[in-house]
Amino acid sequence: MRMFLMHNDSEWDSMSEEYLYAMKEDLAEWLNTLYDLDITADTFMESLETGCALCRHAKNVNRAAHDFKTRYPDAALSLRIPSKDVVFQSRNVIPGSFLARDNVSNFIGWCRLELWIKDVLMFETNDLVERCNEKNFVLCLLEVARRGAKFGMLAPMLIQLEEEIEEEIRDQENLSEALGESQSPPSRTYSRKESIGEPDPELLARWQEQQKRVLLDMRNLDELVLRTHVMVRVGGGWDTLEHYLDKHDPCRCAAFGEITTCVTSSITAAM
Repeated sequence: MRMFLMHNDSEWDSMSEEYLYAMKEDLAEWLNTLYDLDITADTFMESLETGCALCRHAKNVNRAAHDFKTRYPDAALSLRIPSKDVVFQSRNVIPGSFLARDNVSNFIGWCRLELWIKDVLMFETNDLVERCNEKNFVLCLLEVARRGAKFGMLAPMLIQLEEEIEEEIRDQENLSEALGESQSPPSRTYSRKESIGEPDPELLARWQEQQKRVLLDMRNLDELVLRTHVMVRVGGGWDTLEHYLDKHDPCRCAAFGEITTCVTSSITAAM
């Protein structure tokens, strides 16, 4: 019974590692572009564990937010604008030292208090310094990048694709209103609603073209190729196509189902 459980866990762990690696690749390229660093997915955690680059980025988000508020005061009213500066040590910081932990702690405090990032996306100091929870560190950094993008900062490729998807959804809703439909055709459903009156031919052609693209959209999945990974948008986050199919394709899940059945039967028999 134990052997079955270990096999099951290792299979799922390897699949989770794949999409975590893809996100680290994207974030590494983004940070390299912003700050002329030399981070890779393999060195991602150790390159950031002193907290220096994190706090430096936090200061730049503050600056971008201030500029955004000055230029677009009305739009800024609907956003959380960080204002408190991030104090950190940038010289002679040794990984794992008190200064490194203090830097990371200050960045975490800034995320919580200035950006109001939800606890489910947050990480703790040891998660980075001791590699205890890479997933939450990556998710938190993605959320920080997402907030910075709202102030006009460069965003990772995944965040850029999110914005394009949301813009496409808004365009579809606007087209639906222009066509005079009683209900807009949902961007993620596949039934056509009858329009009221005679629609504009040009608007109708544009809407039909978008509907074709939606039908090719793997039913509820937005897909892109990110370097060597095929990524899909699932809910508010991302996953690799391979990992998503392993979780949701009944044929692929069969092997895991057999393992679970064997384990359950063994436990029942033992009782």
